[in-house]
Amino acid sequence: MNDQLQQRISLDPKLMLGKPVIRGPRIPVEIIVRMLAQGIPESDILREYPRLQPDDIRAALAYAAQVLAHEDVFALTVSA
Repeated sequence: MNDQLQQRISLDPKLMLGKPVIRGPRIPVEIIVRMLAQGIPESDILREYPRLQPDDIRAALAYAAQVLAHEDVFALTVSA
């Protein structure tokens, strides 16, 4: 994630139990990603959260992608 986007994300154990939030308005990254996954247009998200900027939404997606890129995946076998 580039530095400009990374600066928009805050991880603070005192805020939202340490979940990543958008710095400033403190909107959880998870909420933004969920709204996008539900098909809510970016313009509607920005209208719902007027303190958000378009780059905040991009930062939330970049953060989610970075977390998934570092996720360990283990194959499960099913015994018969």
